[in-house]
Amino acid sequence: MYTMKPIPVQQLPTQQQQQQTAMQRQPKTTLITDDYEISNTVLGLGINGKVVQCMSKKTGQKHALKVLHDNAKARREVELHWRASGCRNIVNIIDVYENSYSGNRCLLVVMECMEGGELFQRIQERQDGPFTEREAAQVMHEICVAVKYLHDSNIAHRDLKPENLLYTSPHPNAILKLTDFGFSKETFIKDTLQTPCYTPYYVAPEVLGPEKYDKSCDIWSLGVIMYILLCGFPPFYSNHGLAISPGMKARIRTGQYDFPNPEWKNVSQAAKDLIKGMLNVEPEKRLTIEQVMMNPWIRRYTEVPQTPLHTGRMLKEGEEIWPEVQEEMTRSLANMRVDYEMHIKNLDSSNNALLNKRRKRGEEKGGGTTKS
Repeated sequence: MYTMKPIPVQQLPTQQQQQQTAMQRQPKTTLITDDYEISNTVLGLGINGKVVQCMSKKTGQKHALKVLHDNAKARREVELHWRASGCRNIVNIIDVYENSYSGNRCLLVVMECMEGGELFQRIQERQDGPFTEREAAQVMHEICVAVKYLHDSNIAHRDLKPENLLYTSPHPNAILKLTDFGFSKETFIKDTLQTPCYTPYYVAPEVLGPEKYDKSCDIWSLGVIMYILLCGFPPFYSNHGLAISPGMKARIRTGQYDFPNPEWKNVSQAAKDLIKGMLNVEPEKRLTIEQVMMNPWIRRYTEVPQTPLHTGRMLKEGEEIWPEVQEEMTRSLANMRVDYEMHIKNLDSSNNALLNKRRKRGEEKGGGTTKS
């Protein structure tokens, strides 16, 4: 069974501590093989690179090694992951090296080795009785600790999904940790579209508040994960997740889901209401991580009813379609992500056909170039 010790919410380091840490966070240029033995054991595939096992020559401890081609995107991933590495519920970076690997210039990222498997795999394989609502609340609290640490640090993860939640070991007291920062993004209180680099002349309404929009993507993911934790199948899918129907995308877009019996019959109303707040289709109306953490179901998770859930059984029954479920969640997250790195052209230099017509019409009227 899972242990139920209260988990303290971590405080962010002070500005001075952050500056000192940033000075220490410089990739090493020495050979990684001076310090680590690299194996051929592949532990997984991240968004931007593969993960293999390595071992510290000094301590003999096993670690995970992520290999990234050295470019701006990889450096952003490493920088944001490194910044988040002080959190108990985030996979910590141990070392980073700038080396050549297989003939390519790479960043070699040494991280904690997570030997306890994925979140839902662990629930599915457990032998000591059914997973309970109280245990689901503890799991959600651990994930929320990670997300709050990120959001307080002005980082949105933007790829929060079950396969990125791993346990440190197979033991009952193992810690659940968030990993893979390949889509993470720095957020700012000010609207980033107002910086000089951007000239927004045609953007979708939800894009106008990027800081909240990027973070709300993580809250939507939390809602989906919590839903699966409590029943063993995802929202928006027909036939309890056993078939992916053509109308599923429309249901995700319009927020059509329910809490069917018998799986949801005994789940508390408090849990259902929290899910509704996280799966609101309008990003600006979705709960913030602060509101989620203050919700009694999360904040007082040790007091949540120990109601037995159908989660383990339903995960086993839906095992064959789980890869499709993961694929659809990946697609949904991709649709939610808004990439602000793309440079939006200035109107004066734009070669848009519609704008050209308007310019021409304006010149014919003697008004010069038309701007809007």
